[in-house]
Amino acid sequence: MSNENDDDLGMWDEALNEQAAAKAQASGDLDAEKVELEELEEDAPISGEEKRKLDAILDIPVTISMEVGRSHISIRNLLQLNQGSVVELDRVAGESLDVLVNGTLIAHGEVVVVNDKFGIRLTDVISQIERIKKLK
Repeated sequence: MSNENDDDLGMWDEALNEQAAAKAQASGDLDAEKVELEELEEDAPISGEEKRKLDAILDIPVTISMEVGRSHISIRNLLQLNQGSVVELDRVAGESLDVLVNGTLIAHGEVVVVNDKFGIRLTDVISQIERIKKLK
């Protein structure tokens, strides 16, 4: 049984590697270097006071939204919109959606359907450094 699972995982790894190679070839990123990441290490356990502060921050509600695209129109055209009207957006079909938290771009993703509900699969997460630069 374990051997079948190992075979399945190997097939998935192969497929994912092929997909990544195809994407890299399509985008011209063939010269990319593989980077070794450091293993995460367990830090000293946090104190009760630090845990309380962290819990307070983790309970702050935020608004997450996905943006398909934008369009600029005049008020005259806005007032003429009715059922069945079509508004052209600034994105092409198939382009990634923006994932915003409290209006700040944090990632890009693609629409998926899970149990008859829409969801988003994150394809690119904006680094913390880039997010901080945008705040300034």
